[in-house]
Amino acid sequence: MAVHGVSIAVPEPWCAQLQQLREDVGDPLAQAIPPHITLMPPTEIAESEMDRFRTHLESVAKQHGPFSMRLRGTGTFRPVSPVVFVQVAQGIPMCERLEQAVRRGPVSRDLEFPYHPHVTIAHGIADPGLDRAFDELAFFDTSFEVEDFHLYDHGDDGVWRPVTAFALSGERLQPSS
Repeated sequence: MAVHGVSIAVPEPWCAQLQQLREDVGDPLAQAIPPHITLMPPTEIAESEMDRFRTHLESVAKQHGPFSMRLRGTGTFRPVSPVVFVQVAQGIPMCERLEQAVRRGPVSRDLEFPYHPHVTIAHGIADPGLDRAFDELAFFDTSFEVEDFHLYDHGDDGVWRPVTAFALSGERLQPSS
């Protein structure tokens, strides 16, 4: 079994900026985990299931279209979990739809916490680093178009690598009223 995840990548130049901040605050996973919005957290998937899972992800991508995303400001899951993140300010309903569609497929994955789209910028480090990440990106604000999502492989070296991109080719997603 290999460990895989599904997520929306944060594009450049913001990807490098967020990754650098994560490194600057002392998060040892900064270079191993590229900035992203999770659609399916790390999950063990048998090699025998991968073709079916990829086919499912292709179907999800065809049923959903591109959408606008805005990342703005910071949030935290403390004290429940030592995580600081950049908030998704626009695109939440579309992320929720994609996440539900991905998890309705042939690979089952229970969630430890309710789904909350975000971009982690510090995780599992001492409070001063978490506080610094929270403060330094408090006024972060950017927008971009989400045109695809990726299947990631969690390598034996602990690095997350995109394996396959799935283009969102369905009708353009709009927030529900």
